[in-house]
Amino acid sequence: MLKQILQGMVVGIANIIPGVSGGTMMVAMGLYDKLIHSITHLKSEFKQSMKLLIPIFAGAGIAIVVLSKLFEFLLDTYPIPTNFAFCGLIIGSLPFIVKKVKGHSVTIGKIIPFLVFFAIVILMAMLGETGGKTADVTFGLVNVIKLFFVGVVAAATMVVPGVSGSMMLMLLGYYDVILKTINLFVDSLVKFDMAGLMQGVGVLAPFGVGVLIGIGVIAKLIEFIFSKAEIHAYYGIIGLIVASPIAILMKTNWSGVSVFTIGAGVITFGLGWLIANKLGGE
Repeated sequence: MLKQILQGMVVGIANIIPGVSGGTMMVAMGLYDKLIHSITHLKSEFKQSMKLLIPIFAGAGIAIVVLSKLFEFLLDTYPIPTNFAFCGLIIGSLPFIVKKVKGHSVTIGKIIPFLVFFAIVILMAMLGETGGKTADVTFGLVNVIKLFFVGVVAAATMVVPGVSGSMMLMLLGYYDVILKTINLFVDSLVKFDMAGLMQGVGVLAPFGVGVLIGIGVIAKLIEFIFSKAEIHAYYGIIGLIVASPIAILMKTNWSGVSVFTIGAGVITFGLGWLIANKLGGE
């Protein structure tokens, strides 16, 4: 169970960082197929599914709550070494994913999904450069509905390997406000500030419900796709994963680049790669 909680924390960390895919981390750690199966067979295999889902989601929740401020600080203060670490985590996942297609001939039909999904990630990174105004989340029926649907969209992209849910939130203008609301909610909980807690619930509750529903819907869709064209799907995933480090480097703030930051980046890249290999597989 401890390993599963740690794996869940890696997924949670990935979902905090724009450009890093929680789905990619699931594939890297050998969790993806099992997690999708557990979600889509929750009713028929409730006890077995919950044995996997509880520690994974608990770990992800712990990481998001505890590390939101830390990663906000690291990305603001040490963007280059931090993003190199994320690149190491992603690239370290490739050997486990390549095994999924080993022994199958390379065809045009398989290369096409690789190229298409590679292009999707790069396009998202290019569009993400424009940022966007922070969304209005003042309490009201319209904003509650908006937050619900944003949660559905974010969940769908969180589950798909190679696609960053947090990057999608940035494109929609909700990333900063969701991250700050999580931090506000935690601070208010510590101080027992009811006004802050209610403000946080007003944003996080509809968003969270949307996330849960989105995960359930997209999990069934992914299971269907894998049942019909598994190898082609994995080629698409490989395209998404190969493009992700490029997308991260495109989004990195290079203004403070120096020999020291590059050297630190090489070290953090190696650490990320080792972690991906340690947590990967069975």
